Amino acid sequence: MPITTVVFDAYGTLFDVNAAAMQAAKDPAHTDLAAVWPAVARDWRLKQLQYTWLRAVAGQHCDFWQVTQDGLDWALEANSLSNDATRTRLLELYWELAAYPEVPAMLQTLKARGKATAILSNGSPDMLNGAVSSAGIGDLLNAILSVEDVGVFKPHDRVYDLVGAHFDCAKDDVLFVSSNGWDAAGAASYGFQTAWVNRAGDPMDRLYAKPHHVLHDLTKIPELA
Repeated sequence: MPITTVVFDAYGTLFDVNAAAMQAAKDPAHTDLAAVWPAVARDWRLKQLQYTWLRAVAGQHCDFWQVTQDGLDWALEANSLSNDATRTRLLELYWELAAYPEVPAMLQTLKARGKATAILSNGSPDMLNGAVSSAGIGDLLNAILSVEDVGVFKPHDRVYDLVGAHFDCAKDDVLFVSSNGWDAAGAASYGFQTAWVNRAGDPMDRLYAKPHHVLHDLTKIPELA
């Protein structure tokens, strides 16, 4: 069946999760971050994801803003940073993450071809709405779907169920796009067509399913839909 609906993960897929640390590090008020921001960004993202998985397994759900703060606190301590102003600035910037450069044109192409487009994310609705508004892509999306509607983080099947419930579409009508290999695997196992955006050139995750497509960025997504 042809693809009717293209669904994107948000953080790391449409929005650059390294942008907050990179931008804060350029500010003279946060010189303590300048030498270590890549490590802070890496550790922050890793712990943010790990905490979602652990909370899902333990049945201890909280919203994504809480795990975002918890992950940052771990990353700052791991890199010997204790400046409260730096912490505050990093969290502020996370609400204004830059979209990757190819995102607007890619979404415009999908919309012009009559495809429905959506975000499906671990992010809370407020966080996602803030990022979408900051990036100016709200008019290019038909829906912003959050795990908060089901109370568990990806890759639980209940999260992927949100797409069919919203769009009344079959699983094989959907192309799901994520920069997270584990998310693409989860969506592939669920029954979606999937594309893994592997910007870093990482090895394929050894999991129970594999993405159908592997791309370096989002430019060619319209060719798959």
